[in-house]
Amino acid sequence: VANEACDAGRIVVNGKVARASYDVKEGDLIEINLGQRPLKVKVVKVSEYATKDTAAEGYTVEE
Repeated sequence: VANEACDAGRIVVNGKVARASYDVKEGDLIEINLGQRPLKVKVVKVSEYATKDTAAEGYTVEE
């Protein structure tokens, strides 16, 4: 799904359409345009290994 969303131009990182191969960095602002409500998140921490319990520590939701 992520590859298809990138190919369709629905994922924007720092104001530019992202490719699926983009390496996310701390400080990146990611806009995800799927469905009715776009989602904006800011990356605050990148971890090599994230579990479902710690994944939410890596980003904040922007308004």
